[in-house]
Amino acid sequence: MLSKKVKYAIKALLYLANKEAQKPVLISEIAEKEQMPRKFLEQILLELRNAGILSSKKGKGGGYYLRKAAAEISLVSIVRLIDGPIAPTPCVSLNFYEKCEDCIDETSCLMRHVMVEIRDANLKVLENTTIASMLNKQKI
Repeated sequence: MLSKKVKYAIKALLYLANKEAQKPVLISEIAEKEQMPRKFLEQILLELRNAGILSSKKGKGGGYYLRKAAAEISLVSIVRLIDGPIAPTPCVSLNFYEKCEDCIDETSCLMRHVMVEIRDANLKVLENTTIASMLNKQKI
């Protein structure tokens, strides 16, 4: 399940991608139009800026804008940045692996095999979905 923070990050990126050819966008505008708490959105946008996904401009005419092209921003990168692991259990995580405390033998764990399938299915969708592809689906 995606956290509210990830959902807000994606909504903000979609909003900025729609404004891509225009000037930087104020946090207050995004928060108002997308109905998000401003303080929470500030934290999210700062995290996205620190990760190199967004840039910001200070002063008059300032705000946030996409640093990367919308087609280069995959959902998997956003989810991992904000929430961490994609995997439903730590023992099947590709980037955040941890042995499960209650597991005796990972190779014979039937639960683990199902969790790998779930992880792979989620990864396939998240890796192949970008901010641009989401916007293109909206226009159809």
